[in-house]
Amino acid sequence: MDDTDRALIRLLRRNARRPHVELARELGVSRATVQNRLRRLEKNGDIVGYTVRLRAELAPAPVRALISVTADARREADIVRRIETHPAIAAIHHTTGRWDLIAEVGTATLAEFHRLVGEIRALPGVTSTESNLLLDSQTYAGAGPDQA
Repeated sequence: MDDTDRALIRLLRRNARRPHVELARELGVSRATVQNRLRRLEKNGDIVGYTVRLRAELAPAPVRALISVTADARREADIVRRIETHPAIAAIHHTTGRWDLIAEVGTATLAEFHRLVGEIRALPGVTSTESNLLLDSQTYAGAGPDQA
């Protein structure tokens, strides 16, 4: 994957329905180049699908946090299944170190966040939690495994 592929993926993340001719214009390549690169990225498994984001998902939740969870290993998969469908959960990460799971959370109010933490703490197999409210966030191009 080269810089053009990464730039193409960045554009698709913003709007995967953009016409190929628009993508080509923004990247400074031909429409055929965009089509060929997309076909290759899909064939290689770099792009595995496209999705729809709903308006509610685009509005940032005013209360954002990370909830770190220590879990009984035998119950971990069940814990993930029980919390992954909660609408406030943006992502769940399996981690090494002190915490087994870290959930990225967004809620409308602190009271809603408090209820969610209580629900997670009450799950069978959860042995401890720690919550960290996110005060500010920065994202950096090229950081992380997908580098896009």
